[in-house]
Amino acid sequence: MQLYGSLTSPYVRRLRALAIEKDIEFDFLNLNIFAEKDRETLVKLNPTRKIPMLVDGEQVIFDSNVIYRYLAQKLDFTPLSWNQENTLTLINSANDSLVELLICQRSEFDTNDDKLFFNLQRERVNGVLSVLNDAAEQGTFSDYNYVALSLFCLLDWIIFRNLTDLTRYSALQVFHSEHKNRASSIETAPRD
Repeated sequence: MQLYGSLTSPYVRRLRALAIEKDIEFDFLNLNIFAEKDRETLVKLNPTRKIPMLVDGEQVIFDSNVIYRYLAQKLDFTPLSWNQENTLTLINSANDSLVELLICQRSEFDTNDDKLFFNLQRERVNGVLSVLNDAAEQGTFSDYNYVALSLFCLLDWIIFRNLTDLTRYSALQVFHSEHKNRASSIETAPRD
């Protein structure tokens, strides 16, 4: 199996960290999706033009969550419950909004402008982080499974990219602190 992605993507990182946590073997191919040659590889394998993607023989799987489900079935992991799926959707929602804001920043937009698109993204991020903070306070992430690992990757990426202030989310800060020294966290730390 080959996992295609980038070192800085939180979606890719969650799968790389899962591989360490669960001792899954695959080759990791780091792509710069904005460089011409790597972009050609991306487009050839994945018409959505997003990372990650997993190649297993002739099968190409898109999207981190679909890749997880594929690996769970292939390697006989316990499937996610509906509550876990919903929590993962929350994590992805915040992550997606932050990716959109980062791309806008890199396109030289002022994402602090009082514009509908930027306001909606910030509102979503803050609302979701508040719900995730409450879930962390209730012990939802006490088992370091794929969902918890995905939350860690989101939080660490927020800190790495300095995307939003986490100080009002104390339970998320505690969660991040508890897991930042795991081997899977250290070995997959994002780098430019």
